[in-house]
Amino acid sequence: GEGLGNKFLANIRETDAIIHVVRCFEDESIIHVKDKISPLDDIKTIELELILADMEVLENAIENVKRKAKSGDKKLLFTLEVYEKTLEFLNKEENLRNINFDNNDLAELKGLNLISIKPVIYVANIDDSLEENEFYSSVKEFASENNSQVIGLCNQLEAEIAELGDDKDDLLRDIGLEEPGLNVMIRAAFDSLGLQTFFTAGKKEVRAWEIKKGSLAPQAAGTIHTDFEKGFIRAETISYEDYIEFNGELGAKEAGKLRSEGSEYIIKDGDIVHFRFNV
Repeated sequence: GEGLGNKFLANIRETDAIIHVVRCFEDESIIHVKDKISPLDDIKTIELELILADMEVLENAIENVKRKAKSGDKKLLFTLEVYEKTLEFLNKEENLRNINFDNNDLAELKGLNLISIKPVIYVANIDDSLEENEFYSSVKEFASENNSQVIGLCNQLEAEIAELGDDKDDLLRDIGLEEPGLNVMIRAAFDSLGLQTFFTAGKKEVRAWEIKKGSLAPQAAGTIHTDFEKGFIRAETISYEDYIEFNGELGAKEAGKLRSEGSEYIIKDGDIVHFRFNV
C-alpha cells in the first residue's frame, strides 16, 4: 500500500516480476483507505512510490560513478550516460518497463535492481459474479498501455476453491470456470518472465523443470545437471499433447511419437524429455 517501507522495497528489488492486486469491486462493508473505489488511482499511487525509490537508487549510483569516471575511463563514462538517461525518464514519472532500452543499456542497469523496469501483472480483484465491470475495464486499458498483463479473478472465490482441494471441480462447474484463477496467474507469470516447463518422467517420479523460452536441448539438460549439458548426445522427446493422447510414454512410442532430437532442438513448452549423455 501507500507509504512502502524500505524493507518491503528491498524485497521487491529481489523479485523478477511484480503481481499487483487491485480492488475492482464495490462492497460497503469493506472500507477503502480513500473512501472510494478507483483502481487506477491505487495503481498510480504505488507506481509513483516505486519510481521515487528507483530515482533514489540512480541518484546515488550516479554520484558514485561520477567520482570514479574522472579518470576518463570509457566504460564508466558509458555507464554514467546510461544512468543519467534513465534518471531523466524517471523524472518524467515514466515506468522503465515502457522504455525500449537496448541490450547494452539493460546490461548496465541490471545490477541496480530497479523496480519500475520489472514486468508487472495486474490482478483485478472482482466480485463473485466474475463479470467485467468499469473498474476491471479501466485496469485492462491501463495494462495494455503499459506493456503489462491483467487477470480478473475473485480472491474470495479463489480462497474457497483452494480450501476444497481435490473436491473443487463441482464449485468450478457451478461458477462456470474451467480452472482456478491461480492457474491462469501462474501461466501469466511464466509468460511475463519468458519461462516455460519441460518434464522428465521416470519410474520413481515425474518432475517439472523451468527454462527460458528458446532454450536448446543441451541447455535444458544443464538445468538438471551440468554433466548432462557437457556430455549431451540427444534428447528423446515426446510432446505433452502426444503424451496425454496416447496414455503415456509407452503408448506414444507405439504410435511413433517419440522423437530423437539433437543439440539444435529448441525445447517446447510441456515436452517430456529423456536426455542421453556421455561424461
